[in-house]
Amino acid sequence: MAGSADPPRRPTLTDLAAAAGISVALASIVMREAPGASQATRSRVKAIADDLGYRPDQRAKLLRQNRSRLIGVSFEVPQAFHGDLVEGIYAAAEPAGYAVTLSGISPGRPEARAIAALQDDRCEALILLGPRTPTARLTELARRQPIVVLARAVRSPAVDCVRVDDGIGMDLAVAHLAGLGHRRVAYLDGGTTPGARERLRAFRAAAARHALPGGGMVLPGGPTEEDGAAAAELLRPRLGELTAAIAFNDRCATGLLDTFQKAGVFVPQDFSIVGYDDSRLSRISYRNLTTVGQNPAQLARLAVDRVIDRLDHGAGGRLDQLVRPTLQVRGTTGPPRD
Repeated sequence: MAGSADPPRRPTLTDLAAAAGISVALASIVMREAPGASQATRSRVKAIADDLGYRPDQRAKLLRQNRSRLIGVSFEVPQAFHGDLVEGIYAAAEPAGYAVTLSGISPGRPEARAIAALQDDRCEALILLGPRTPTARLTELARRQPIVVLARAVRSPAVDCVRVDDGIGMDLAVAHLAGLGHRRVAYLDGGTTPGARERLRAFRAAAARHALPGGGMVLPGGPTEEDGAAAAELLRPRLGELTAAIAFNDRCATGLLDTFQKAGVFVPQDFSIVGYDDSRLSRISYRNLTTVGQNPAQLARLAVDRVIDRLDHGAGGRLDQLVRPTLQVRGTTGPPRD
């Protein structure tokens, strides 16, 4: 095609040696910081390398050592909280000399394919964010490489877990609403979403501790904004009966909040809403959602630390690390109407 051009070629060690007028072996000695070259030669060759834009291929070097220093991370593309976790994983991995490879899960790309892609990339360990993969399959994967599961409980002696303490998280949410005077509180369940059963048990326990009538009411919910919107239609006829709701996550809570606002239901004057995650969705100014914070930076750091302990220090046993959540009180909760 007229006007087309080949993409620029990455300079090689041979190119560097030719530009510096030295052998490839001497160029290699300089770039590897190996003994055998004078300081003057090192300075000159490195200056030429900078001019050429030559960078050593660290991946090739690691592969020669039978290491990749790659941590593979699978995540659900639509989940804002997973984005927060990924940000924390990068922040923890890079200072430790590890690179991160991401593999997204979407309606057209199942989790099994996302995990297989990470294995094909020669990742040394995998961090799986809220995986839906059955425990037996996770156990099988862990026989090949270290597996750390974030934000889900997995009962397997081979799989490490790092997750928030939902018992504390739900107690914080229920105690906050009870302290404002709410007695008739609904919980929007997470359905089959990973972690939903643990969070539901935690809500029921917290509702019993705070003596909510009937132990609180559980309604269908889910992990998406659409689930929250559907829950709003169930709640609207009960607005006199119920005065507050805790949603399975922030996405469900924002769907509930947006639907109520469009229907003329004032939050928190008419109804209080608490989310779960403290994702970036909750911090948008016009939502300003009260929510249980899972501390994604700490979760991510602990997951990366466990990977490094496994790979670099040969750590054995099983880790099931619980992180204490916090309550972020914002603008969607207030006292109930008299």
